[in-house]
Amino acid sequence: MNLPNTFEEKMKHLLGEEYEDYLKCYEEPRHYGLRVNTNKISVEDFLKIAPWPLRPVPWISNGFYYDGDQIQPAKHPYYFAGLYYLQEPSAMTPADRLLIEPGDRVLDVCAAPGGKATELGAKLQGKGVLMANDISNSRAKGLLKNIELFGIGNMLVLSEEPGKLTEYFPEYFDKILIDAPCSGEGMFRKDKKMVKAWEEHGPEFFSKIQRSIITQAASMLRPGGMMLYSTCTFDPSENEQTIEYLLEEYPEFEICEMAGYEGFAPGMPEVTDSKNPNLAKTVRIFPHRMEGEGHYLALLKKGEGSPIALKEKDSKKGGKLPEELEEFFRNVSWKPEASRLDIHGERVYYMPKGLPKLNGVRFLRTGLLLGELKKKRFEPSQAFAMSLKKEEYANILDLSVQDERVIKYLKGETLDVEDLVSRKEKGWYLVCVDGYPLGFGKLANQTLKNKYLPGWRWQS
Repeated sequence: MNLPNTFEEKMKHLLGEEYEDYLKCYEEPRHYGLRVNTNKISVEDFLKIAPWPLRPVPWISNGFYYDGDQIQPAKHPYYFAGLYYLQEPSAMTPADRLLIEPGDRVLDVCAAPGGKATELGAKLQGKGVLMANDISNSRAKGLLKNIELFGIGNMLVLSEEPGKLTEYFPEYFDKILIDAPCSGEGMFRKDKKMVKAWEEHGPEFFSKIQRSIITQAASMLRPGGMMLYSTCTFDPSENEQTIEYLLEEYPEFEICEMAGYEGFAPGMPEVTDSKNPNLAKTVRIFPHRMEGEGHYLALLKKGEGSPIALKEKDSKKGGKLPEELEEFFRNVSWKPEASRLDIHGERVYYMPKGLPKLNGVRFLRTGLLLGELKKKRFEPSQAFAMSLKKEEYANILDLSVQDERVIKYLKGETLDVEDLVSRKEKGWYLVCVDGYPLGFGKLANQTLKNKYLPGWRWQS
């Protein structure tokens, strides 16, 4: 592989005697990874049904390697059930090392396509709120799909400049993840096109952006909160020097130790002006030391202080569910709080608790889209189906993964289900594969009219 001369010289300086070992890693194949969605299934239960051989990623409890040359996990019904996310193993590390507690307020600043955000949301276990932001509206659409596929309803998907968010969320978040846009040096082996992109926009271009984002994010973190900064590059200006800049601007921050792994390399204080020894607590991932691409991570804690009092959105008192929604929820084991409903035209959203006023922010989604109020009826959404568990809904059509009707359903076809239901049964049914929801269908005369979202359908 032809690497730019300036990049090679930099890596020789950074790695010293390890440089030749680093070069040899370009002769090795890339690694393919799969991360289990623990919001839907435990790792133990997933391994019982996994259709292919998997090998654990040793530093990620729910991460596994698979043979990407032999299998296509994105072409399996379990993928459509949101049971896992396909992610490069090193890229699993940032969301894994930011410790999330159910009930936290969490921000993923640069979230598309959703690899980190889906893991953060899964850790919340339906409590608290995940705000996933990406400045690119087109990329944010893919982010939204992945979050909904994972069954995460306590979320907001935004498409804003991080600087604008500081106006709405001063010291609001308990945890913030910044997987910053970077020059991508750590991905040269995985994607050769990254070399050309590096030549067009190198570390100097990105380090300015990173410094802006990290300081903006710092102002949105509550005192005592945790922030994780990561890149997939090796350049000191994008890594240790960015953290050094943050500490100069916000001296109340401290660098924290994170759970280690034998392949992790310590950060390099010697590449900074301050030579701050605490920078050695940050982590560098080099592809010649472990089975993953290049990454950098820094875990930070904001000093204690008096958090700013936010004016929360006025919550509705009491209230009743619309009749159509009330009728539908007779088949659901939990009931939505009327005060958390947000109805826009026909669409009904179920909002997370404790949000500030957000007038003027660009959203793709606010909360869980439950569905639409039509004339005298309620039509549930795909996102709502994915947020449910089999035991939470009364009317279930549970198909085995070997049943050919699973693929037919995912393709949007009408299903004959006379072997599963009687002629008397009708109404909305939740279609599952091996007990995990795929979407809704409407049953009449032992035939299921397909309601699977057209934009999500299986492509042959």
